[in-house]
Amino acid sequence: MKRKETLNLTITALFAAILLLQTFVPNIGYVRLIPALPAITTIPLTIAIYASIMGPKSGLLFGLFWGITRLVLAYTQPGDMVSLMLFQNPLISLVPSILAGWFPGLIVNRMQQHKLSYVLSGLTTSLTNTVFVIGLTSLLFMNHAATLLRYLGNTSGSQSLLVVLVTALGFNGIVEAIFTAIVTPIIALPLNTILKRVAV
Repeated sequence: MKRKETLNLTITALFAAILLLQTFVPNIGYVRLIPALPAITTIPLTIAIYASIMGPKSGLLFGLFWGITRLVLAYTQPGDMVSLMLFQNPLISLVPSILAGWFPGLIVNRMQQHKLSYVLSGLTTSLTNTVFVIGLTSLLFMNHAATLLRYLGNTSGSQSLLVVLVTALGFNGIVEAIFTAIVTPIIALPLNTILKRVAV
């Protein structure tokens, strides 16, 4: 039992270090393709792998850690005005991140670590993040959307905030989801096998 606890602590420390590098070193965790819009993030891959091998409870806490780093980044190194406006709000920073860390562990556990569960884990992590960021933003900025719409490139205000958010952030979400769904099983499956052997 003590050996397993030590192993889990080591894994958590390693993944936390990776997440910090992705967050604060440019172009590792956040890859900016369009300067005015939020960057495509590779962090859901890290979250999906960790939650898949550690379970939903640990995944939820790791998602919270991601949300906190996201909030800190928005105040210290905002890459664009949209990211600043969105992620300086604790609800938008924390809630999608926490849920993105919780769901993949649930899926892998429910499907008893079937190979397909790791694909769905990666897919769900990215989609949860994207859907909840868009949903919470549309709700929280519903009554004062003009400034955000302007930074999103909709100066006329002819479209609803939700439509503009889906258009602006949807591409990022699709790219992230495909990438995470493909790579998660490639890394998580063999890693999980190795960890089971080491823990014995």
